[in-house]
Amino acid sequence: MFEKLQKKWKVNGPQLALIIFTFAIGGSLTGFVAKKIMNLLSVPQDWLWAIIYILLITIIWPLAVLIVSIPLGQFSFFYKYIRKIGMKLGIVKRSENP
Repeated sequence: MFEKLQKKWKVNGPQLALIIFTFAIGGSLTGFVAKKIMNLLSVPQDWLWAIIYILLITIIWPLAVLIVSIPLGQFSFFYKYIRKIGMKLGIVKRSENP
């Protein structure tokens, strides 16, 4: 499985470990920050809470992963990764340069 990711992302073993570590820390940080924000908003835990929480996670995750990637030296990878996701979702425009 890890070999497939290395080939797909064109990275070596240590860089793959840093990327996976960044995903893990960024995801955990996202959940932590979103919970703190939800506690500040004092929204009752029902369908509205779930919708707001999902929206918060969707907004916070790319920022958290980019921030975590800086000290781990993986900012370039994650910038391209998040930009690619944004293009697929139609949020980010494709650049004119080849």
